[in-house]
Parts: sequence; structure tokens; C-alpha cells
Amino acid sequence: MARGRTTFDGCNLAMAAEILKYAEALFETMEGALDKSDSTFIIGQGADDHKGIFGTTVGLAEKYGANRVMDTPLAEEAITGISVGAALNGMYPIMTHIRADFMLLATNQIINLIAKYRYMFGGHYKVPLLIRAVVGRSWGQGAQHTQSLQSLFSHIPGLTVLMPADSSAILSAYPYIIHNYKAPVISFEHRLLYELEFEIDRQEILGTDNPLGSRLKCVGDDITIVATSIMVLEAERAAAYLKDAGIECDVIDLNCISNLDTDMIIESIRKTGRLLIADTSWKAFGVSAEICRLVCETSPDILKLPVVTLGMAAAPCPTAKTLEDLYYPDLYDLCDAICKLVTGSSKHGIDLPEKKPMTDTYKHFRGPF
Repeated sequence: MARGRTTFDGCNLAMAAEILKYAEALFETMEGALDKSDSTFIIGQGADDHKGIFGTTVGLAEKYGANRVMDTPLAEEAITGISVGAALNGMYPIMTHIRADFMLLATNQIINLIAKYRYMFGGHYKVPLLIRAVVGRSWGQGAQHTQSLQSLFSHIPGLTVLMPADSSAILSAYPYIIHNYKAPVISFEHRLLYELEFEIDRQEILGTDNPLGSRLKCVGDDITIVATSIMVLEAERAAAYLKDAGIECDVIDLNCISNLDTDMIIESIRKTGRLLIADTSWKAFGVSAEICRLVCETSPDILKLPVVTLGMAAAPCPTAKTLEDLYYPDLYDLCDAICKLVTGSSKHGIDLPEKKPMTDTYKHFRGPF
């Protein structure tokens, strides 16, 4: 429930008019989509169970009927084909994948059909739909249930790829996508975000000119941090922590990684001269590589020092928690990288936060999802 209280948003401590969990924002948008149009339906594993995909669809099957909020078998390609046919015939499917990895079983439908229909038929056929996919570390799910595949799908023309980092991003982007955006969207939602509470400003959300645009989350002159998903929150925490050391950070939330605000990124780097990129996936051939490409092709002279990137280790994710903790960068790693880049020295002498895994801060998982 929304309520007034003091909340810490990473960069500022302020009295919040309204607090909304990430999961609550998703539930609000899912219910709003079903209520506004009879042609909208939600389909996916667990959509109608008592947990309702981390609480984002709880009770909607009872309210709107099993023909509009439906569970599915383990048949991702078939379910995607059903959604494609429905979208081509005027309905709006919202597909859900409790693990983004499962989308790999439907890549033929997504890449060869959904992304290309508009192009192959001269714009006469469109496939407007939303695919929600859950990403991020969990409780030892290992190599096949932890992949963050945003770069793979962003590489494909015709697909819009979103990574909302907080409740405001959900409330701004999802209604716009569902009701106005006549194109396929894949949205990656991080597991660790669902139970987090965020300050929201509904008037500001309603006045957003570009719901899919990048967002400037913190302002500073020393370094530009470009981040995705939950790494935006880690960047905000790092920015707040390093203020006492006299380091001021620009933090840019990419939000929609297939529609980057290049001007915002370049202007920030022009001001700071330093760039650190923090992504939730592997660094090679990914979001970090794409940001570097944009900088190198447009304004390579604005960098005072080489770019620094953070992401998953270059290996499949280990199952053991002790190894998993080493696999993902944490607040300590991020602050250390920032300090090295700003001071220009590996021996910066700045006190760093305690080294502990991200799950100790956000959420411990006990399974099964």
C-alpha cells in the first residue's frame, strides 16, 4: 500500500508523498491494462497461482476470468505463437516468463516473426505485445536460470528492450507501451526489485514526455555512471556513499537500452570526462560495449581516462552461493572502481563500504522462484 514516510532513494533523503513497491506498481499496471481493454490478456507460467508472479498478478484471474489471465504449460514457443496470432488479430498479449532464460525456447518466434512482421509486410501487419521476463541472481539457480539477455534481444531491429529500475519507470512506461506503443516490447524485471519500496510522484510520471527515455538519477561533476536495472540502485548507493569523500557522480539510468539517450550520455561525459558502465550481464558484446561504441564514434576526445566497465564474470553463473557472490559485482567493487577512476590511482586511500553480496542488502531467496 502507498503511504507517507521518510525514504532513502539512493541520492537523497526526503519526505515521500507516496511509497510504492516495484511489485505493486506492476500489479497496478497489469490490472489497469485488463480493466481498460477487453482485448488485453496475461499469459504465462504462474500467472494465476497464489504467488501471481511475485505478486504482480495476484487475484487478477478471479477478477477478470481464466480466459484473460491464464497459466500455461512448459511450451514457450507454442505460447509465443498463440500470442503472435492474437496480436495480429487485434488483441494485446502480455506474456510473462518467470525466468528470462525460458525466452530462448521462443527465439524463432520472437526474432524471426515478432521483430520482422512490420518490415516484411510494409507496415500493414504489426505485433504489439509486451513480454515480461524476470532476470537476476537468486538462491543458487545456476547457469541456466540466471542469465540477463538484454543485449541479445537489443541487437535485433524491431524489438524494443526495457529495463525498468524502479516503480516510477514501471508506472510511466508500461501504460504507454500497452495502450499507445504499436510495437513489440521485451521488459526485463530484476528479481531483487519486486519487494523494494520507491518514492513516486504521480504528477511527474503523468508529465513525462518520453516514458522510454534514459533518466538522470544523480548529478555530479566528477564521473558519469551509466547503469541498467538494479545496478542503477547500486550506482545511486555508491554516489551517496562517496559524497563524504568529496566525489560527485552523474548517474544515468538507461531505462530502455534499445532507445538510448545518446545526447544525455555524451553531455554528461563531456562534463565529467570519466565514464563507468555498470550492467547486469556480461561485458563482452553487451550494453557496455554499445555505450563505448557510441562514445568512440561520436566524441572520443571527451574522455580523460579509459572507460571502466562492471558486469557478470565471463563464465556461466555458479550455483554455490559463495561462488555466486564472487560472480556479481557489489557496492564495494563499484565504489572501488569509481575511486580509482576519479583519483587516477589504484591506491586511492578512500574508505570503502563493507564487502557483502547484493542479496544481503535487498533480499534473500529461499525458493522456488
